[in-house]
Amino acid sequence: MLLLFSCQEETAEQPNIQLIKVMVGQMLLDQDDSQNAGVDTDQSISIFFSSAVDPERMEEAISLKEALSGEIVKFNVNFLNGDKEVVLRPIGLLKEGATYLLRISAGALGNQEAYFPGYEVKYTTRSSNVEVIGFAIDGAQWVGNRRWLNASTDFSIGLTFSKAIALTIDQIKITQNGSPMQVRLEAGEDDRNWIIKSSEVLEGFKKYALLIGFEEFSSVEQEIEDFTVEFFTGKSNIPQFPMLNTAALLTLVQQQTFNYFWDFAHPDSGMIRERNTSGDIVTTGGTGFGMMAIIVGIERGFIKRNEGVERWAKVVTFLANADRFHGAWSHWINGNTGKVIPFSAKDDGGDIVETALLIQGLLTVKEYLDPSNTTENELIESINVLWEEVEWDWYTGGGQNKLFWHWSPNYEWDMNLPVSGYNESLIVYVLATASPTYPIATEVYHQGWARGGAIVNGNSYFGRELPLGPAMGGPLFYAHYSFLGLDPRSLEDQYADYWEQNVNHSLIHQAYSEQNSLGYVGYGAEIWGLTASDNHLGYGAHSPTNDIGVIAPTAALSSMPYTPEASMDALELYYYGLGDRLWGEYGFYDAFNLTEYWISDSYLAIDQGPIVIMIENHRTGLLWEHFMQNQQVQAGLDKLGFSY
Repeated sequence: MLLLFSCQEETAEQPNIQLIKVMVGQMLLDQDDSQNAGVDTDQSISIFFSSAVDPERMEEAISLKEALSGEIVKFNVNFLNGDKEVVLRPIGLLKEGATYLLRISAGALGNQEAYFPGYEVKYTTRSSNVEVIGFAIDGAQWVGNRRWLNASTDFSIGLTFSKAIALTIDQIKITQNGSPMQVRLEAGEDDRNWIIKSSEVLEGFKKYALLIGFEEFSSVEQEIEDFTVEFFTGKSNIPQFPMLNTAALLTLVQQQTFNYFWDFAHPDSGMIRERNTSGDIVTTGGTGFGMMAIIVGIERGFIKRNEGVERWAKVVTFLANADRFHGAWSHWINGNTGKVIPFSAKDDGGDIVETALLIQGLLTVKEYLDPSNTTENELIESINVLWEEVEWDWYTGGGQNKLFWHWSPNYEWDMNLPVSGYNESLIVYVLATASPTYPIATEVYHQGWARGGAIVNGNSYFGRELPLGPAMGGPLFYAHYSFLGLDPRSLEDQYADYWEQNVNHSLIHQAYSEQNSLGYVGYGAEIWGLTASDNHLGYGAHSPTNDIGVIAPTAALSSMPYTPEASMDALELYYYGLGDRLWGEYGFYDAFNLTEYWISDSYLAIDQGPIVIMIENHRTGLLWEHFMQNQQVQAGLDKLGFSY
């Protein structure tokens, strides 16, 4: 026992870990607490040690609390510089003019039980004559350590000042984009507490600023330390359009979006333009989506059947005469001439992924057509010719166990981009295996697409297991493009249950938006879904691991079969809550970023198409039914070992 006491005493006198310094923001804290004053309320604390600490033990040993009240301050902890630097970031703002106690308990806090003797220091946050030391905005939360979100549109903020003050209305301004709003001022429980309310309902998802400051004409004799807080309102309870029942709203969204494919199709070829500013540039994959959308248009009564058949015939005739590269079409085509338009410097030839998206649409149309009708049967035969002329096996690059995205007569295989899972391209391998004329071997699927099993994920995100793909699933169009015709409801192979894959992928996106760790405006249970779209910087493939605050309506709406309630909630908010800004001639605009106050004015074929098609698959399974009844597709799935 004496030996044990002696060792402990020696360790305490000669600690193994030395404290080098403690800084709050740019201020070096002194052991004389009186020197540690005037600290800003938003500063992090950096603690430097002579050697590495044990993160788990150190987190337990550190505390920060207000000295007077004993109120504990919550904070996030980061360990830097080989665990020799500990950074505390308080969650939210500290109180102004308050003294805080930072304490590190003594103990074996280092690696290999290295001992630290303990430490405590006090510092005081900045104060002034009269200043706001606390506030609460009705409904708002401080999100992602970035900004105040979801303030009620019936705006109210309670303010607590450091001293009693006879606050007057002329010291208060609320502005939106520089324009002042009328406010009302109410006394609180005492002269230190005041309530400010807006005289009018604020707009939803808008940025406002509240300013309290001294003005020469103010009736208040005391000078006020300027106080400014910016906040964003949440959704408005005032609908932008008359309310519709669910069925009517779904039909309206389908019809308005369908008009992009009907009214805005290229006048010479009937092909679908890449976007609403593309002129003569038409898109192969987007045309496949458009062909399927016409089926919806006929069945919903947007157009007559003979009109749809005429449009299909026009497109099929154009495709038969357009540039092809071993049967495959290019990504972009000139809608007048049928000549390839390079998508990029070396992408001036066949695109097997775009071709598969087109063929998916054409085969769905083929199954919808009536072979007993002479005109429709002729169209069936023409589609068969196009389908059978695609040399899928050519795109194995000379017999490799994988498909390649591009081939060019000028650059051959220089693009060198394998079509590997998991992404939007499952349909490519299904069709390539199903081809009656140029099929690939099943091993190409297993080695090229599934990468010998490396396609499997199996991790859980937000409590939901993701069978395949990258972390948190990647962009949500992975769950849409291949499954416009390919019915995932009972689709399984040795790698995944594809219904589970798509449902969980969608729900992970919604949960990510609800968590909103980056503090983006609007994100939540009703505004969710990240996918490829336009953005305020150009264009990007957005996902939970590549998030800049951009939401595309197509993401949640095209997941309607997988997440009907969550997708319907999103649709209603986009229409009723944001419709004055987000709804246009061809349905919802492509994307928006409420944090940057940006809403696109564009429409993209590959984003509009899945909205029409997947809402219909949710309502009736129409496109799934017709595509899946194709016997060659069934044979391809059988070869690959799918059950469906």
